[in-house]
Amino acid sequence: MSWARSKVSKLENGQQTPTDNDIRAWTGATGSGNEAESLLVSLHTLEVQHADWQRILRTGIRPRQNKLAELDQQTKLFRAFEVTVIPGLLQTPGYARARFAESIRWLKVPNDIDEAVQGRIARQEILHRPDKRFHFVLTEAALRYRLCPPDVTLSQLGHLISLTALPNVRLGVIGFDTQYVTSPWHGFWIYDNDRVLVETMSAALDLRQPAEIELYSGAFEQLAAVASYGRSARAIINRAIDDLEPEVADGSD
Repeated sequence: MSWARSKVSKLENGQQTPTDNDIRAWTGATGSGNEAESLLVSLHTLEVQHADWQRILRTGIRPRQNKLAELDQQTKLFRAFEVTVIPGLLQTPGYARARFAESIRWLKVPNDIDEAVQGRIARQEILHRPDKRFHFVLTEAALRYRLCPPDVTLSQLGHLISLTALPNVRLGVIGFDTQYVTSPWHGFWIYDNDRVLVETMSAALDLRQPAEIELYSGAFEQLAAVASYGRSARAIINRAIDDLEPEVADGSD
């Protein structure tokens, strides 16, 4: 195919992504033309599967909230597991502001924090839609990590208590004394049975392969099975509130 040696080296070492024409030329030259379409599908899936935050948030955080709102409208069943933070759809404005402020500081992206908070709160209207179902599972650590000022955390915990009354929202909490079957490696969201979103420090992963969705669905079911719900979940949240209240009271004197 008369490709430069440098191009071949970059392709082999993952330093360059092949184009559609490269795929077609290579499969043709190797007598593998019947594999071209499946390789092209894999290539295009890879391009949307991993997106770094600098690219996603280059125009600010609010556009990301708008994209998620579009996905929310398309989804009937939401399943979310979080290890360290309260899920975005359950956040108070103060908690959301603290999360966005960290992202702006860490990633050095445009500061549209007011618009971003408005976008996240606007998305929460969907929690009251009877045609939507939500299943959230949190670790107790997510309730207790000091990710924002104590008074903001206290308000957030109280908000979680109120959300357990919503008929289409199931909220589970995995207490510190729970024996895990599946390790809580990281948080993830499953939208229907169509895709899984995972947020890392550097990028967002959009996983759509059936095997990946099946893997995360199985992990979610095992994590959900050991979570506490209803009165037991509220008891765990209330213990976190009780431990935090004296600190907030002292700070107000």
